[in-house]
Amino acid sequence: MAYKAGPIYPCNPATARSESTKLGVDPKGEKLIYTNGRAVIIRDLNHTGLSHAYTQHTRSATVARFSPSGYYAASADVSGEVRIWDVTNPENNLKLAIRPLSGKINDLAWDGESKRIIVGGEGKDKFGAAFFMDSGSSCGEITGHSKPINALSIRHQRPFKAISGSDDNSIIFHSAVPFKYDKMINTHSRFVRDVAFSPNGDLFASVASDGKLFLYDGKTGETKGEAGREGGSSLMACSWNLDSQSIATAGADGIVSIWDASSLKSTQSYTVGSDVQSQQNGIVYAGPNSLVSISLSGVLNIFDTRESTSTKWRTLHGATKAITASTLSGDTEKEVTFYTGSFDGSIKRFDIGESYGADEGRCDEVQGTGHTANVVAFSTDYKGKVYSAGWDDKVSSIDGQSFSSTSLPIKAQPSGVAATSNAIYVATSSGLEVHPAGSNSTFLLSKDAVTAVAAHGGPNSDSVAYGVGKKVILSSTSPEKELATFEDSKGDVLSLRFTKDGKYLAAGDSAGRIILVDVEEKEVTVSSRWTFHTGRIVDLAWSKSDKRLASVGLDENVYIWDRKKVAKNIAIKNAHPGGVTGVSWLGDEKLITAGSDGIVRTWIVPA
Repeated sequence: MAYKAGPIYPCNPATARSESTKLGVDPKGEKLIYTNGRAVIIRDLNHTGLSHAYTQHTRSATVARFSPSGYYAASADVSGEVRIWDVTNPENNLKLAIRPLSGKINDLAWDGESKRIIVGGEGKDKFGAAFFMDSGSSCGEITGHSKPINALSIRHQRPFKAISGSDDNSIIFHSAVPFKYDKMINTHSRFVRDVAFSPNGDLFASVASDGKLFLYDGKTGETKGEAGREGGSSLMACSWNLDSQSIATAGADGIVSIWDASSLKSTQSYTVGSDVQSQQNGIVYAGPNSLVSISLSGVLNIFDTRESTSTKWRTLHGATKAITASTLSGDTEKEVTFYTGSFDGSIKRFDIGESYGADEGRCDEVQGTGHTANVVAFSTDYKGKVYSAGWDDKVSSIDGQSFSSTSLPIKAQPSGVAATSNAIYVATSSGLEVHPAGSNSTFLLSKDAVTAVAAHGGPNSDSVAYGVGKKVILSSTSPEKELATFEDSKGDVLSLRFTKDGKYLAAGDSAGRIILVDVEEKEVTVSSRWTFHTGRIVDLAWSKSDKRLASVGLDENVYIWDRKKVAKNIAIKNAHPGGVTGVSWLGDEKLITAGSDGIVRTWIVPA
């Protein structure tokens, strides 16, 4: 066994302002299903490490739903493709791939027998379709709308009925099977955001941008009543409790409300926040007493509806955008923190190690004022402090769970950062900036555009390596002098990493080549053997013993090299869709990687 995939720590759902985010739940109410980029995430609500990612879509996925039987999931993407796959095994065997619409699919729904699926979205010739899940053959039509369909639902009891809500402000009531147009319902005055049949099939509900909730008879489509707060903002989603006695709504005003189905009065409400990022975009009941909503910020909120107080709830965090940089910080392998940064400037921290027990993989935001633009690099000084460089032209420092109150302004856009106890080194487009510890002064070690930097702290002087184009330059800081230049790279040097003892230096370039430099002898010991990457190398990491090197790149692959056996390597192919952007070792046999899919993955690689 060359390697074994370990637990994953998933991204949170992708959200967009004024768009409903579709959340699904398995029949047992234990796992959530949602999409982010090309990935479909099955997230265990109680044990993050039991989560799973399905990554077979070639375009951004938009919606995913479990079948009522619990054996299959159907997921759809922006190209109009629907994939039906097995959720009972890790291989996720494909049952059916079909393209019922020619454009983005916004929602899909299963029937109660797990045999038929209806989809709705932005097709060019039609906005909806109905088909059998095993053969893909048509089982009716979803028609009547003049604009894209936003939401769909099927009555799970016979006689089957289907409803669809659209941007044309209307709801179409369909009879089934086969599915066909029955009547149009025009109760809303704005875009219909979500529709849902109650579990017992007696009623169905609709919510819209006019802030209204309507209930209808499940068999006839007759309007039963309406609810909504005075002057309330858009309702983005709704979900029925399993007993069909109450329905929850998610509002763009940041309020989650639970309504009694018989009296249409609000019985409970949770105010998540009043700012834009607290807008509630999606909601689903995960059990009789468990309600899950998604904020625009990407945070999942889990409410226990038995709690009399409506000010406390559990939150689940995770990256919502592509991860662009990462690092590992901690003194012991049993308790470390993995930091990730994204191109929107957000930084998350993951608790990893045996000491955390069932909470391993827990993710939180780093508190305080951080970055407002792309986070390009991290570095740790091995004393508990982590430094991050961003395209807002500053270097921030993180101490544990929060940012330090001060940050270092830099004079140009950074491409890398390295920290020792003596100084912070920042690679920028106008040179290599040096910020000595305990001093406000700054000087340039190089005036050329520097693409990468690494540093190894010594008692009196630091060894600093930096990339200028295809050259790797090795320098000392006290006295300040250039020790050697290596020109073996075939592309721009993008990643540099010293071993912990400072005796070796690895350099990865944009052509996919890695060179290994013996720092003491000032010679290249590996120049053309480590060339298996087919794209630019983004990050490098040495194992605890300094014998093994891990490299990751935009070719979506991870390679593990051995300093003693240079001709051999271990390849982890297609580790992250879109590219792998960060790698760290936990000991000598466990790897932690992060990628453009926003997911943190772990791997066991026996020596």
